[in-house]
Amino acid sequence: MSEHLFYGTIWGMIQTQISEITHISWGKIEVVANSTKHAFKDCKVWSGGAREWNWQETGTRHQPGIQPADIQEILDKRIEVMILSRGMDLMLHTCPETETLLQERNIPYHIEETKTAVALFNQLAREGKRVGGIFHSTC
Repeated sequence: MSEHLFYGTIWGMIQTQISEITHISWGKIEVVANSTKHAFKDCKVWSGGAREWNWQETGTRHQPGIQPADIQEILDKRIEVMILSRGMDLMLHTCPETETLLQERNIPYHIEETKTAVALFNQLAREGKRVGGIFHSTC
């Protein structure tokens, strides 16, 4: 394999592992993962993937908020940094047990209003970090 082809192949693999949140508005989040565009109300996003975040799967409510079970799937993707959104009006909380889990695994995390969380996720992804996030697009 030529050097050019080798590095081109590696760059192609790196590019396919990037997810980007391309739009955020009340009730709608758009994500491009592996060159495929997805639209969600709430979502889980990681390098190379995304899916709907269905609160009913774990019984999540605004309080106590994001639970360890909500982020486990993202942690399983071997992320380096976690972004936890609070919603557009800061109504969503994060359970203390969720923060403890991240601390025990030595994973830096940020808890932010959703638009700020999206901007931070995209910035870290562009820097090449294996970033994961969970995003709430309404209150």
